[in-house]
Amino acid sequence: MPGGPAGVGSNVGTMRCPWCSVDDDRVVDSRLADEGSAIRRRRECLNCGRRFTTFERVDELPLWVVKRSGDREPFDRAKIVAGVRAATKNRPVTEEAMQELAQRVEDALRERGNEPTSQQVGLAVLEQLKALDEVAYVRFASVYKGFEDLGDFEREMGLLAKTTEPKQRG
Repeated sequence: MPGGPAGVGSNVGTMRCPWCSVDDDRVVDSRLADEGSAIRRRRECLNCGRRFTTFERVDELPLWVVKRSGDREPFDRAKIVAGVRAATKNRPVTEEAMQELAQRVEDALRERGNEPTSQQVGLAVLEQLKALDEVAYVRFASVYKGFEDLGDFEREMGLLAKTTEPKQRG
């Protein structure tokens, strides 16, 4: 950008200095942070001359899950991770992969609106698990869908086999 990043040298939303508490500063540098989800601003206090960093992020609307009973509760990504962790127990799935899966589920739910049903949450988890680990998918499906006998497992395995490509033979 000509003349440097937007906001440099200006008083873009002045902040209170953490050292002298005066709210008169100038922006020295601005750049994207957190893969574009935040703006990092380097500021200089015009009173004491010290520099400090601030971050700006979009304040997302809360995501509420509508339960089968009709009750609403805040979306909790930790619940997704806990369910996925249980389904992937003793499977080659990293904690990072579980966190990324939970983030993708949350992102997909946000695209549909801010009040998904608990059924939509479960289906979004299943969709992500199918691509991550088929064994974990079946484990999660068995709890989520309330499997009661071997026929339920067989039916789900048949559905899974129809939607995944055959494994390459070595």
